[in-house]
Amino acid sequence: MTRNCCGDGLDVAENLRKIRERIREACAACGRDESEVTLMAVTKTVPPERVNKALDAGVRLLGENRVQECCEKYQSYHCTAEQIHLIGHLQTNKIRSIIDKVSMIESVDSLHLAKELDEALKKRDMEMDILLQVNIGMEPRKSGFAPEETEAAAVLARELPHVRVRGLMTIPPVETVPHGNLVYFEKMHRLYVDINGKIYDNKLEYISMGMSGDFADAIRAGSNMVRVGTAIFGARDYTK
Repeated sequence: MTRNCCGDGLDVAENLRKIRERIREACAACGRDESEVTLMAVTKTVPPERVNKALDAGVRLLGENRVQECCEKYQSYHCTAEQIHLIGHLQTNKIRSIIDKVSMIESVDSLHLAKELDEALKKRDMEMDILLQVNIGMEPRKSGFAPEETEAAAVLARELPHVRVRGLMTIPPVETVPHGNLVYFEKMHRLYVDINGKIYDNKLEYISMGMSGDFADAIRAGSNMVRVGTAIFGARDYTK
C-alpha cells in the first residue's frame, strides 16, 4: 500500500540524509563537488508542518507548484520568500499574487508570460530572477520553449528590465526504462552551455533538472539544481 506523504511512518530527516548521500555519490561519479548542487524540496500537497520538518533538517530551498497553494501555506513556513521558487505553470492573472512570495520563477514558458511578468514587476518597482522552461522532449501537452526556440527567447528575455534570466529549467518525459532521461539531460546541458556562452557571457548560474527518480542522472549530466518531492515527503495524494 502506498503511504500518503503525511503519514507518521515517513522520516523526513532520514529521507534527506539518504538523498544527500545519493547527491554526494552522483557528484563523485562525475568529478563534481556536492556543493555545486542545490537541493530543492518540492512541496506540492505537503502540509506546512511537514515542510517545516524539512526546513528544520537543513533544506534551504522550497519549490511550489501552485500559486494558490503557495499563498495559503506561505505564512506557516519557517522561511522567507528568498527560500521559495515557483516551479509550476504560472497563469498571467496570478502573477500579482505570487511575486512577493517567491525569489525566482523557474517556469517562464513563453515570451508572453515573461513580458506580463516584467510589466507587473515594473508596477511594484521590483525585479525577479527567472529560469526559461524548455520542453526538451517536445511533448505536445507540456509547457516550455522548444529547444530550437530557446536561444531566440533568451535574447529577447534578456532585454526585459525587471526580470533577470538566471538559467534554464526542464521537465523531461516520464522515464520508461532506467536512465531513460539521460539523453534529454545531456541535450539540455548542451543547450545551456551554448546559450550561456553565446548570449550571457557565461554568467548564467542555474540548470534546473532532475527529480526524485532521476536526479542522479541529471547531476551526472550537469544539473546544479534538483527538484525532489516524493523522495523527501513520500507518495502524494493528489485527490485532496
